Amino acid sequence: MYLIIKILSSAAIIGIVTELARRFPLYGGIIAALPLISILSIIWLTVQGESANTISRFTGGVIAGLPATIVMLVIIYIAFKHSIHLSIAIILGVVGWGISLMVQKYILEAFFS
Repeated sequence: MYLIIKILSSAAIIGIVTELARRFPLYGGIIAALPLISILSIIWLTVQGESANTISRFTGGVIAGLPATIVMLVIIYIAFKHSIHLSIAIILGVVGWGISLMVQKYILEAFFS
């Protein structure tokens, strides 16, 4: 039952945000930048009885993923500014995201090993 509720509520939020973005792109982008997925995930993990330690580790993972996500979004933004097709922009962004994660891992291992 939780799975159906999670899917429906998540889909509703995505639908609302995309409709808002269609009418008001700036405000839609600002709302989309909110950590909605992270907040929903924390709520669902709590409702399902996960420990505070698990939720804390999840939150740490979200924080660790932020730099690569920012790189991905910047690449997609620049690609659109240069009229690059959506699929190519997303591919470039995902590749940049993956490279950023590898570089981040290398830097962290170099300084914290």
